[in-house]
Parts: sequence; C-alpha cells; structure tokens
Amino acid sequence: MPRFRQSALLAGLMACALSASADYFRDIKPVLTRHCVTCHGADQQQGGLRLDTAAALQKGGDSGPGFTPGQASESAIVQVIEDTHAIVSRMPYKKPPLPPQDIARVRSWIDDGARIPDNEEPGRYVHWAFVALRPQPPPSHARPGSSRNGIDAFILARLDSQNIAPSPEADPITLLRRLHLDLTGLPPTPHEVRAFLTDPSPDAYERRVEALLQSPHHAERWARWWLDVARYADSHGYSIDAPRSLWPWRDWVIRALHQDQPFDAFVTDQLAGDLLPEATLEQRVATGFHRNTQINQEGGIDPEQFRIESVIDRVNTTATALLGLTVACAQCHDHKFDPISQREYFQFFAFFNNQDEPTLPVPTPEQHAARRDHEARIRQLESDIAALPKSDPISTPG
Repeated sequence: MPRFRQSALLAGLMACALSASADYFRDIKPVLTRHCVTCHGADQQQGGLRLDTAAALQKGGDSGPGFTPGQASESAIVQVIEDTHAIVSRMPYKKPPLPPQDIARVRSWIDDGARIPDNEEPGRYVHWAFVALRPQPPPSHARPGSSRNGIDAFILARLDSQNIAPSPEADPITLLRRLHLDLTGLPPTPHEVRAFLTDPSPDAYERRVEALLQSPHHAERWARWWLDVARYADSHGYSIDAPRSLWPWRDWVIRALHQDQPFDAFVTDQLAGDLLPEATLEQRVATGFHRNTQINQEGGIDPEQFRIESVIDRVNTTATALLGLTVACAQCHDHKFDPISQREYFQFFAFFNNQDEPTLPVPTPEQHAARRDHEARIRQLESDIAALPKSDPISTPG
C-alpha cells in the first residue's frame, strides 16, 4: 500500500475508532506483547531494545529513544512499524505488519503524551484494572448547558469527536417503557401508562423512578445478576443432577436488595453470617452463597476428592464475585497476568478448608411459631409427669 494511502487510512482509524485516549495497559501493552517481546523482552533484546515496559520502550536501543511524547510521527517505534524509518527495516521482522488499528493505537498513545505507568514491573504484565484510578474532570463539549450531570459531559464529548448529534428525547410512552424494562424487566401496564401521561407534575418521571425502585420486581430483576455470579441452581449438577432446596438463600438475596442492605453487610452475611455473634436465622441462611457448589451423588466416588473440589469452587467464586479476578490459574502456577501467586491461592484455599456443611432447617414464621408452641406443650407435659406422686412398687404375694 502506498504510504500516503496508509497514512490516510491511519488518520481515519484514529478519528473514528480511537476518539477516546488510548490507554497503555489496555491498548498498547497487549500489542507489544503479541508482536514484539519475543525478540525485545526479558530473554533477549535485539538491537539493545527492550519492549516489555513503557520505560524501556521510551529509553530505546542502539538506534536511539523509542518515542518522543506528543510526537508520534517522529518516534522510532512508529516509524519502524509503519516502515518509514530511514535505517531500520519494518518491524516485526520477516512477519506480517501490524494491523492498522494497532498502529493507530500506538500513534494515539504517543500523541496524547505517552504517560508511563508507575507500577509496571519488567517481565510481568500489569493489567490496566490494577492501575489506581485518577480523578478525571468532565471534558468540554459543543453543547454547554445541556449536561445534567458529569457523565453527560463525557458522552457529549465523545459524540462531538465523531460528529454525531445526540438523539432527541424519547416520547413519554417510550421513555416510560424503557424505564420499566430497565428497572424491573417488565413493561408498564396500561393503567400505569395512563397515569403517567395524565400526571401534570414536573417531577412525574422522578416519582415513577422512585416507585419502581421500591417495587419487589426491581429486587427480583437485579438479584438475577448476583445469582448468576454465585452459580445458583435448583439442582446439584453432575450426571444425577438431583434437585436441591436452596431457594431460601435466593429469596434472602432478593429481600436484601429490596431492603437496600448496605453492601458490606450483604457480603459479610454471605461469607461468614454464621460466625457473627448471636447469628440470626437470616444471617445463617445468607451463607447459602457457598452452598451453591455442585454435588456428585454417583456411587463409588471419592468423597474427599469432591470435598476438595467444592473448596476450590468456593475460592474461585469468591474471587470472581467479590474481587473481580479469575484466580483459578494460580491453582497450578503463579498467575501469568494478575498479581496472584500459587502460594497466595492456597492461603485463600486454607481459609475455606475448615468448613462444615450442616443441614439448616428454615421454617416459615408460621411453622416456627407452631413448633415453638408444640415444644412448650411438650415441656409442660414432661413437667406434669415429673410432678406425679411416685407409688411403691407393686408386690406380689409369696
């Protein structure tokens, strides 16, 4: 492809696909890892160049610095991947050229200043999710006064960068339908539509939002996301897949969301509700979060094997649900990308390896009251029997 056409293509890609600033860990590090570090990494540095950290990339090699922040076209890394360098051949050497979108990402990152992360370790990939967040002021845009909140400013600035006008505000019926489907997963009833259309109050929409947030259907809809993460099921899994009665925990999740339970209590109850002082029945039910493991009921199985597999499942699920990490790789070796060692994995494993799985009766309030009355009646009868006078043993004539 002629170079002027290649430059035009890259300019178009940068304008359309990369209107937002490129991020080093998210956009640049994967490109270097895929295409460059085999020859320019920890094991070998051909041409004196190492590319497994941004600092090493900037330092460059025998041909000089790798890049100059803010000047992509004058940077060596861009010139060699675009085949415009005066001395160095196109890179990767004797391999297909980088896809245009990857070149555009590198260009965008350098032109935006090429910020070098503080916590990047040589030879170890640091995922962008582990980089501390930094305050980002809302950007300016072409529609001052149209932002209702800070998020609007980011959306409008992105639309401006792509010459897209915001969609007009939806008509009342469409707006109400979207609101209902988003918050409850259910469409509005004809009565709710008529009430909304005839409500002259300026805060009619806001009051409808509050009403839906108070609806039990709102908790039922949003509980589904947590139930999926917690691998909830109504059967044990494996080949027999017999039914299980874990629905009291499911209902606990729905109630917790409906009552707007604070997140720290929501997590604590599910991980260790039974260990809290004077734990209530509700708190013990909450620990059903870790009873969602599969259970193998086949004959001839090794119970200890599947007990260990249940512990592993709890480790992996806790990490995924609460830490946002897939730590399962560290069961066999130190994680390649995330900062989790195999030793840390089994320290986590040990935390869950002392659990018991007792059967927990979960009576309804009516059943609990009836059982309490029945037990009180038994105690009274036992007391009455104990109070009866004791008679002499019956003797028979000799």
